[in-house]
Amino acid sequence: MKSFKYFLFAFVLFAGNGLMSCNSSAEKVEKAEDEVKVANENLDQANAEYLADVEKFKAETNQKIADNAKSIADFNARIVSDKKLAKAEYKEKIAALELKNTDMQKKMADYKADGKDDWAKFKEEFNHDMDELGKALKDFTIKND
Repeated sequence: MKSFKYFLFAFVLFAGNGLMSCNSSAEKVEKAEDEVKVANENLDQANAEYLADVEKFKAETNQKIADNAKSIADFNARIVSDKKLAKAEYKEKIAALELKNTDMQKKMADYKADGKDDWAKFKEEFNHDMDELGKALKDFTIKND
């Protein structure tokens, strides 16, 4: 009879332990699901911020490109009165600047939002190229004035 009591006690102990661990697993699963939901919400927010940054940058860049095009048009208007030899040289330089500006516009229009790492690299390179174009335009106006 004593062995039956020990057996029953051990059975109740193991069964209780099993039931306790089931609750614990369910709580762990529920906690993990909550963490996944929070992580997904954070990811969605980060993606929305990334896409907003891309659109803002595109708008700013399009404005810079439009400003460059206006400067180029102004240069073309100013060289009308220059000497024929100087006019040909200026037109050649202006054409090169105009081509670079158009290339920059196409590069921005063709960009596809692929990921944050690619975006950071693209943005850095694009800003560098835009700065170089801006310097070239500025240098051109200084030489003409």
